[in-house]
Amino acid sequence: MTGRLRIASAFAQTLWTCRGGRSRAAFERWQAAALQHWLERDLPGVGFYRGATPRLEMLPIIDKTTVMADFAAFNRGRITAEEGWRAVETTGRIGDVSVGASTGTSGNRALYAVNASEQDRWLGTILAKTAPRFLIEPERVAVVLPQNSALYDGANRSRLLRLKFFDLRQGVESWQPALESFAPTTIVAPPRVLGHLAKHSERLKPRRLFAGAETLDPVDRTIIEARFGRKLGQIYMATEGLFAVSCAQGRLHLAEDANVFEFEPVAGGLVAPRVTGFRRQFQIMARYRMNDLLRLSDRPCACGSPLRAVDEIVGRLDDTFVFDRIDGVRLLVTPDVMRNAVLAAARTITDFRILREDPETIVLVLEPKLADENAKAAQHALSQVFSQRDLSPTIVLRREAMVFEPHRKLRRVENRCRPEDRP
Repeated sequence: MTGRLRIASAFAQTLWTCRGGRSRAAFERWQAAALQHWLERDLPGVGFYRGATPRLEMLPIIDKTTVMADFAAFNRGRITAEEGWRAVETTGRIGDVSVGASTGTSGNRALYAVNASEQDRWLGTILAKTAPRFLIEPERVAVVLPQNSALYDGANRSRLLRLKFFDLRQGVESWQPALESFAPTTIVAPPRVLGHLAKHSERLKPRRLFAGAETLDPVDRTIIEARFGRKLGQIYMATEGLFAVSCAQGRLHLAEDANVFEFEPVAGGLVAPRVTGFRRQFQIMARYRMNDLLRLSDRPCACGSPLRAVDEIVGRLDDTFVFDRIDGVRLLVTPDVMRNAVLAAARTITDFRILREDPETIVLVLEPKLADENAKAAQHALSQVFSQRDLSPTIVLRREAMVFEPHRKLRRVENRCRPEDRP
């Protein structure tokens, strides 16, 4: 099968599998059968799972550290981590396999490897989820991210679709004129970039907008949607795969047509996902623990999709603030609780940082131009978050200009206190 046929096949399969009106029960039966087929056919193809029982619940839970400790054991080509890093730094390819790497937000970068068939399937899938009418309405897609990906390589094979990558690390000023000349119909970018374009570009008139690569805060959504007059969608994607995309109604749906999700309860109704990618054949990923916090929805979506909806991607699990009280109770304060408290304190707050710099100190960073009474209100609101939980860290107020940093992901809530630093 040629690349174009594979893309078309994945496009059609995705639309059919996730079609509106399909019952959840019917979808789960299809998913269970697809998963079992993958467990029996593809799982044993790599060293780590050779001889494993083909039952999901019997497999070990893994994470980034597990995979990177023996990368060759998780891919069919027996590509080692050393070979992978050399490829990333040069051509990005080993034979017909594309190798890429994460940006390393948590301090440790991870590799991924995909063959040509998987690249085509990925492209067909994401087109079905983000631009299902591109055969009728030709698309010019601008992807603005801090790192290019081999997954985008096959996008420009049709006159109906043009995709152009803009390197965030080079600075907005270096590529904004080219972006405006490209006149994208769809823009995929981190929320802070879309917010920056909303304030500094009058020429852009996209039909669709998708935020990705960072946590989407309500304050960013408001600014972006007001400027462009479009509902802002989301794409939840990581080194490990494509995990969720917003539908036409604006609701974020898990990509359960390619992944099985298990959920570990965390705190406040939030969950951390474990992912099994049952469409992946070259690099196998089963029961992979993600470092993200999700708030699942219990409401059906008006689009009729059988895929489960997510109300919010709250942030990173390791940016949760963990406290051990004197009574022995361990408490978790999640990023959304702190973020919402600060934003609710004053409407004029449009940017901030909350940093845990040591076990007993929380730093609230606010812009110098913010009125003193609003800054004090935010400091008090954040203090209340902790006092209501019988916690009493010191809340330090710091004034700093919020600098646009294209080379790193925005983390408004950041835990800089390592577990070993806690008493």
